[in-house]
Amino acid sequence: MDIFDKINELYDKRRLVELGGGDEKIDKQHAKGKMTARERIDYLLDDGSFVELNPFIEHRVSDFGMNSNSAKGEGVVTGYGKISGKPVYLFAQDFTVYGGALGEMHGKKIAAVMDLAAKNGVPFIGLNDSGGARIQEGVSSLDGYGQVFYRNSIYSGVIPQISVIMGPSAGGAVYSPAITDFVIMVEETSQMFITGPKVIETVTGEKISSEDLGGAHIHNAKSGNAHIKSKNEEEALDAVRELISFLPANNKVKTEKLSVDNTDSDERPELTDIVPFNARSPYDVKNVIEQVADKNTFFEIHKHFAKNIVVGFARIKGETVGLVCNQPKYLAGGLDIDSSDKAARFIRFCDSFNIPLVTFEDVTGFFPGVKQEHGGIIRHGAKILYAYSEATVPKITVITRKAYGGAYVALNSKSIGADLVYAWPNAEIAVMGPDGAANIIFAKEIAESENPESTRQEKIDMYREKFANPYVAAGLGMVDDVIDPRETRIKLIQALEMLYNKNEERPMKKHGNIPL
Repeated sequence: MDIFDKINELYDKRRLVELGGGDEKIDKQHAKGKMTARERIDYLLDDGSFVELNPFIEHRVSDFGMNSNSAKGEGVVTGYGKISGKPVYLFAQDFTVYGGALGEMHGKKIAAVMDLAAKNGVPFIGLNDSGGARIQEGVSSLDGYGQVFYRNSIYSGVIPQISVIMGPSAGGAVYSPAITDFVIMVEETSQMFITGPKVIETVTGEKISSEDLGGAHIHNAKSGNAHIKSKNEEEALDAVRELISFLPANNKVKTEKLSVDNTDSDERPELTDIVPFNARSPYDVKNVIEQVADKNTFFEIHKHFAKNIVVGFARIKGETVGLVCNQPKYLAGGLDIDSSDKAARFIRFCDSFNIPLVTFEDVTGFFPGVKQEHGGIIRHGAKILYAYSEATVPKITVITRKAYGGAYVALNSKSIGADLVYAWPNAEIAVMGPDGAANIIFAKEIAESENPESTRQEKIDMYREKFANPYVAAGLGMVDDVIDPRETRIKLIQALEMLYNKNEERPMKKHGNIPL
């Protein structure tokens, strides 16, 4: 045997690894409308950029006939490559090998590539397709999960972490995606749950399908556990590519500033038509975003969850920003439990990775009701206050109409650290709306009046004129400037340029204790 025989042996072994569970199981994967692990990697990464790591790792279990059943590649493909020229590290679970179940060495492969991603300051992507823990390995498989969870946690805020759920994700398998920054799910073929339908039926008697229990729609619209819903695997992987384009490689660098077409005017006269002057009239804040952001750059996060607030990434004159915007189309843009969680998590991500925050505020307050109070709106609402106060990135607020009460304070006011606060001339900044304020302050006068309704309206108008306008707040330095709505994009461009080198320190501490 010479060197060429050994080389041929190498390629034979590599072909066996690349075949995974074999042609029959690959065909079954395709029949479900799913790609194989390697097909997903090939689709996601730039052509020819993937470099595989640890392809020959195998388990060392002999119980339950495992010694005669080799798991080629240990049910997971790991390595690194590039997306639009940017380096990334990743794993893709191979459902054709033991259903992608995670065992000791499977976990070790993922942990090893995560460590490399952190050492090199590069985003990490997990393509999840797993039946859960490999029960034949017992507690060793649980340790494998722990190795991954630990790294998800300690590398949080160090490198961006993205999870794509492309099949089942049950039991302990769901906690790794839950710790990562963004979770993308595929309709019909991906599910996440702690206990599956059969266990639930056995324990509680409730009957439910896997899709209704933990499908893409459920976690995007109801639980909020997922951030993006895709119609198929290609669309999910396309979303990863687009998301990566907005993110820096790690927490020590800024996002790449792109060149833009400078021929278009930055004045936006349409804004005066998009936002109704009547503070009670609804409108779609996404239309405002379209006017202030670079064309076709808005990438929404958590689109189907807590629709009364809109968050996502966009570019303004080529610079990536994180947008947090009240949505008057839903609950009048008021803040409730879910929207507070949604906004706070997004704010903290942007702060972790040096992405400036732009807030569009049109808020009536925190949403009232017994259900909200008993559900912990105090604790959840405090998360927004905490997240904005903690953030040291450039923070800019534009008050388009209403800014009432504690919600005004919470949404990046000057008092909790906003760098710049702009208000449109029709903005109402007050402890509460003029209607409610007049009813409380002038209750006696209204009750004793010969024409209560006329008196009430008179007092409402007086309160609005005297207190609920931007000039009172501007006079106290709580608003930096009252601006022409048509010049909003211009003001944001100038502000982002001025704040580009912002450097702000916080007191030294191990970490704060956010009201979780």
